[in-house]
Amino acid sequence: MSLPLHTEFSGIAGLRQALDERRISAAELAQSALDAIAARHELNAFLHVDAELTLAQARAADAARAAGQAGPLAGIPIAHKDVFVTRGWRTTAASAMLKGYASPFDATVVERLGAAGAVTLGKLNCDEFAMGSSNENSAYGPVLNPWDTSAVPGGSSGGSAAAVAAGLAVGATATDTGGSIRQPAALCGVSGIKPTYGTVSRYGMIAYGSSLDQGGPIARHARDLVELLDPMTGFDERDATSLERCGEQPNAAGRVRAAFDAWTAQAQARGSKPLAGLRIGIPREFFGAGLADDVRMAIDDALAQFEALGAERVDISLPRTELSIPAYYVIAPAEASSNLSRYDGVRYGHRAAEYRDLAEMTSRSRAEGFGLEVQRRILTGTYVLSHGYYDAYYLQAQKVRRLVADDFQKALRGQCDVIVGPVSPTVAWNLGEKTDDPVAMYLADIYTLSLNLAGLPGVSIPCGFGQGPVNGRRPVGLQIIGNYFDEGRLLGIADVFQQATDWHKKSPPPTR
Repeated sequence: MSLPLHTEFSGIAGLRQALDERRISAAELAQSALDAIAARHELNAFLHVDAELTLAQARAADAARAAGQAGPLAGIPIAHKDVFVTRGWRTTAASAMLKGYASPFDATVVERLGAAGAVTLGKLNCDEFAMGSSNENSAYGPVLNPWDTSAVPGGSSGGSAAAVAAGLAVGATATDTGGSIRQPAALCGVSGIKPTYGTVSRYGMIAYGSSLDQGGPIARHARDLVELLDPMTGFDERDATSLERCGEQPNAAGRVRAAFDAWTAQAQARGSKPLAGLRIGIPREFFGAGLADDVRMAIDDALAQFEALGAERVDISLPRTELSIPAYYVIAPAEASSNLSRYDGVRYGHRAAEYRDLAEMTSRSRAEGFGLEVQRRILTGTYVLSHGYYDAYYLQAQKVRRLVADDFQKALRGQCDVIVGPVSPTVAWNLGEKTDDPVAMYLADIYTLSLNLAGLPGVSIPCGFGQGPVNGRRPVGLQIIGNYFDEGRLLGIADVFQQATDWHKKSPPPTR
């Protein structure tokens, strides 16, 4: 199978230059991507594609460029995770509960990327209502990992990561509630960033855990993440969790790019040691017995590369890392049980065909519309919020959440500039391997959950390969964690690493 035309150029900047020089058109890019999506249907990365809508957007981008009115992403083909509502393309959150739902409006993230000129290729598969770590919880079947189709792509944004890894889209939107951008990016060998909570609007993003959910992009390169994240960010008065300011700066487009450009200029001025003076904290809790040997080796090699680039390693401790799992799996299900209570079969969503009264209609509609993992989390959340258990579980989990955030602040304000470690304790596991053991699945997020509890930003970039039983190559991801509003610097550091390595340039094996 021939790869889409956009893979022949060096990221978004290269594509933009080719479009400006009329070497290629947005319509040609879009059609090429649509052809590739159809050819790789076995990956199950896309839930809804509408060629007519996509090509109309592409032709509009070409017209805007011809008129000298092109936005920074004009003609760039991307796709959206199916938890962002979209006009034209169906929005189901990969659930039977919302099968066939058509939104009358676009999510703010979709709206802003569209205003920048991006062309939508379709909606991407994910774990149902973003609940999962493997993308096996979708009502429409699992996404397959392009590196090894017997493996999971990670979740919940598995469709986003798989589409980018397979070259079907230049970039994709995703969401991260407990690692759902960083973990699938790591398992699929691409790059992804979870920004600081509140910097990207949640308006029009179907809610899972409202105090944890945050949107962000997935792409191959850190520089492409800058191109996508910068227009996504900004205050939104329609979102009660949106921040007006990021420290001393307004929360607005241009903030991330300016910080990235400033950091990059400083790094380049240091010559062969672009990371000189950077203290990278290595949390001992991220390198315990649960870390697989092949992942450890790849991370150790990446850390050696950081030192070669001038960074200084600092041993630190995040002592409450293990507590982040029970705290998260109390808080997130509690918020989910509240958010998903709106799906009652009355206003929208699935309604059971047979029922005797209102209570039975609601009960049957939810039983039929929600998958098992969603039901498990709703029941857990309802339990911990019930009378007599709120103080014992939910309130205690919120106290642990504060302690987890304090651990990060102690490290980042006094001991190191950024924190570096693995994203996942293992490479991608086989399809079906953990479906009967939800606790084992939850443990796969041990290095990512704490950032969501604290609201901090984190980047995942590819840094090597571990062992898989089929072809022996499954990607390993490196996580770089910064303090609040540090997205630009994090992406600058990631870019320095990617300038010195080629892991982000590796592609999955071609299809037969």
